Amino acid sequence: MLRVRVPLKAALVALLVGLPLGSATAETVFSKSFTYFSIGGRTAAELDKALAAAGPVMTSTGARHPGATRIKFGGTITYVSRGGRCAIGTARVTLSTRIILPRWKYRKQAGRDLALVWDTLASDIKRHEERHAEIARNHARQMEKAFLALKPEADCERMQAKVAQTSAAEVESHDKDQARFDRTEAANFDRRMIRLLQYRLDSLKDGR
Repeated sequence: MLRVRVPLKAALVALLVGLPLGSATAETVFSKSFTYFSIGGRTAAELDKALAAAGPVMTSTGARHPGATRIKFGGTITYVSRGGRCAIGTARVTLSTRIILPRWKYRKQAGRDLALVWDTLASDIKRHEERHAEIARNHARQMEKAFLALKPEADCERMQAKVAQTSAAEVESHDKDQARFDRTEAANFDRRMIRLLQYRLDSLKDGR
């Protein structure tokens, strides 16, 4: 068995194996976990500074963020002989997402107003990172479909090159979608927070 590494960020491993003829199949495997970092601060300004100082560093920007989602693609592809040509037998993309969120250690001691602001912000950070994980899941599924749609090649070396090309294109598409989402969220942050805070205030007044 020859193992060939295909560039797919966290590396899809292509297995060149002889399998019986049959239809190409796919099986996406997802996993998601949460980790937390602790912050202090007794005022809104101190909380802001604590998030800026302790948040996870994003390699793409070199800056710290209030939350992050670590995304890792992997998986296996098998090639089969079909009609004297090399074709995709199975495509199995795996996706691991680790969501990193802040945890305020003084939340229980906080006054009502500051607690309201924190709860609103923390909830929005979690929603934001969950959406990043969802975007990655959608692209993992699309990645498998793209592999399965590849036409057979004359030999497996050419098929492997086509898989590598498809991998790079799909990862680039994923990264662009993630960046587009971040830009949209950043542009709407102030309006979104005001709306969410108002909703929580109204809910408290109504006893909800």
